[in-house]
Amino acid sequence: MPDYQLPKRRRIFLMRHGDVTYFDDSGRAIDPETVPLNANGREQASAAGRVFAEQQIRFDRVIVSGLPRTVETARRVLAETGQQIELEIEPALQEIRGGKLGSIPQQDIEAAFLGVFDGIVPESTRFLDGETIGALFDRVLPAVAALREDSSWDTVLLVLHGGTNRAILSHAITAGGRTFFGHLSQATGCINALDVGAAPRDWVLRTLNYSPPSPLHRDVRNTTMEMLYAQFIRYQRS
Repeated sequence: MPDYQLPKRRRIFLMRHGDVTYFDDSGRAIDPETVPLNANGREQASAAGRVFAEQQIRFDRVIVSGLPRTVETARRVLAETGQQIELEIEPALQEIRGGKLGSIPQQDIEAAFLGVFDGIVPESTRFLDGETIGALFDRVLPAVAALREDSSWDTVLLVLHGGTNRAILSHAITAGGRTFFGHLSQATGCINALDVGAAPRDWVLRTLNYSPPSPLHRDVRNTTMEMLYAQFIRYQRS
């Protein structure tokens, strides 16, 4: 028997940013382009950093979407690991973009909030009357392909968003496909670990939705969008 050459793969750590507050105390929506981490989100980011530090994981590159909540999360992770790495900003990896809530008919508002993360989602589905799943794939997947084509790194940290992460994870699970699994939970501050080989279809999913402060998600039964929709309805009625 000839010798078997083990495939060589590199590691992508894919995080979602820490927790943020999208509505203020009066019920007014806070601009998602500028919203910072809240106290819980800051602790989630630092907790993730401590996990990386305990495992002595070192990053060759750290890539964020550029939105403040991803930048702050990445900086807190690096502070815990003791690494000084310049953050790389990749706007193509920003969150799926919503439209204007005021333009959505009342009878469609629930589907606009919840439909994009409900099961296997068609590419034509829009998020809050904004960007479609297909458009999300169109900008995210080329950025992922470009990252894989760069041979200079062995371990990379991506700090992104719930919808963006689902696109990448769905792509990996389908070995390079474009089926979008909206029901892949992504807790704020969570860590996913994926290995990539030379072939485009060579993905190995190691860890999914690991949340350092609460690894078993003991107290959570609802999705982020379900909780946001409940907040939106409560504020609309107040």
